[in-house]
Amino acid sequence: MCYTYIIRCKNNTLYTGYTTDIIRRMEEHKRGINSKYTKAKGFDKLEVFFESNSKSQAMKLEYYIKQLNKSKKLWIINNPELFIDEVKDKFKIRIGIINNS
Repeated sequence: MCYTYIIRCKNNTLYTGYTTDIIRRMEEHKRGINSKYTKAKGFDKLEVFFESNSKSQAMKLEYYIKQLNKSKKLWIINNPELFIDEVKDKFKIRIGIINNS
């Protein structure tokens, strides 16, 4: 499995990335390693992630999301099921449920 994710930084910006190990990657972001952006901006929380069967699909989805403006990324965070319905045929993804309460 590979994952595409959106995290919120401490300055309220959003960062999109992909990984083969979501738990390890979040720990790296929290510690400020292997990402200049999150090291500088600070990690706040994982907002949403999507599961893909291949690295190629995860990278394509990452690129697609990175091209979007912040309001569309916020829409994805708030409506992940609708987003999957919108792009599932193109990217063949599943949602990762985040409970931030």
